Amino acid sequence: MKISLLTKYIVSYLIVVVSALAVLNTVGAHRVFSGIINDRTKALEKEAGVIADSYLEDYYSGNKPLRDVYKELLVVDAYSDARIMIVSNDGEVLSDTRGYATAIKENRMKLPESLLEKDSVDDFTMDRFIKEPVIAVIHPIDLNFSLHGYIVLMTEREKAAASGNYYMDTLNICFLLIAFVFLAVISFLYIISIVPLRESIKMAKEYARGNFKYQPPRHHRRRNDEFADLAATIDYMGNDIGRMEDYQRKFLSNVSHDFRSPLTSIKGFANAMIDGTIPPEMHEKYLNTIVYETERLTGLTSSILELGKFDSHAAMLELIDFDINKVIKHTAETFEGTCRPRGIYFNLTFESEVEIVHADKSKIERVIYNLADNAVKFSHNDSTIDISTVEKGNKVLVSVKDHGVGIASENIKKIWERFYKTDSSRGRDRKGSGLGLSIVKETITAHGEEINVVSTENAGTEFIFTLAKGGSG
Repeated sequence: MKISLLTKYIVSYLIVVVSALAVLNTVGAHRVFSGIINDRTKALEKEAGVIADSYLEDYYSGNKPLRDVYKELLVVDAYSDARIMIVSNDGEVLSDTRGYATAIKENRMKLPESLLEKDSVDDFTMDRFIKEPVIAVIHPIDLNFSLHGYIVLMTEREKAAASGNYYMDTLNICFLLIAFVFLAVISFLYIISIVPLRESIKMAKEYARGNFKYQPPRHHRRRNDEFADLAATIDYMGNDIGRMEDYQRKFLSNVSHDFRSPLTSIKGFANAMIDGTIPPEMHEKYLNTIVYETERLTGLTSSILELGKFDSHAAMLELIDFDINKVIKHTAETFEGTCRPRGIYFNLTFESEVEIVHADKSKIERVIYNLADNAVKFSHNDSTIDISTVEKGNKVLVSVKDHGVGIASENIKKIWERFYKTDSSRGRDRKGSGLGLSIVKETITAHGEEINVVSTENAGTEFIFTLAKGGSG
């Protein structure tokens, strides 16, 4: 069974609060009551010593009658809230500020010897005379090195307990206030953390269902913290997945279109030759067409596989030092048969005769070939294509520039898209797959380098990319 964080928070909070209250009202209460009784006992011991020294010396020396001492002790009783007894050596109570000490010896209260042997007693009771538990302090009366009796002070234990109850009530109220504040803090933390987290989870679930148009609540989008970053990341991811789905649909549509055309031609010509629609003397012509369309399919398949390697990070680079100028010269020579009938010539300009770069030679050869092939396609007859290399810091800048039809400004950002073809490209280059520039972009990016394009309609296009200089350059 799934248990939400809110439920866990509430249960944890209640366990902590109940446990704390239980400890406070058991261990804490015991320590409070023990402390109060201990303090009260010490106060009575101190008071007993003062009484013995200040009030009873005249009585035992015969200078003051017991009645006068009794009156004085009544005042002390009222002030200290303690019952004061004067006790003889054998435990008889001679004077009691809260009782009656009769002159008839047989009727006098007599305290047990076990009590007089102690300094203090907690929770003491005595039938008929002391019914409620008291705290008793026993102080011997020593005059001239002789024991004359005892001074006994008693206070009701219930009063001390009442003081403890007051303190415990105060502590409990304070604890509950703190618990309430803590609950408010937890609620606030829940609102600012768990609530936006749940919103982010909901966003992720909606995107997982394919609902890429889902928008989180406005207040969630207005946050300015880590949860806002999380929501923005999920939103970006969802939009990116949505774009990927659109791209996949477009990709499949383009692949189907580009594969269907040559396959239709191959199938049509093959069936025509089989059923005799095309006479035997025309077979060679149409077989050449079939071979041409087959090569077109092979090139398209190779391009798709190469881009797939970049997507899966399987396109491992074999970095070596080589002369980029030599690669450019060789690539330009391969276009001689295509360019000569159209009067197109390559103008190669190198800052240095040898320009060593550190890159994957085979992949950079493909980049140069694709850019040169693109330049040839869109160049006017009787024009030049400029290819140059120049050093700049620890980089080598390679430029491929044509003077052809150029690219419209609104299409500049689209040229790196897979299967993208301008309208002029579709009319001019039936064999093109629309993957050449995508491969160029992916290859340069895999090298950690940059490629830029500058183009003006009816004036030409220039591609400029960077490569790292080689160690011997």
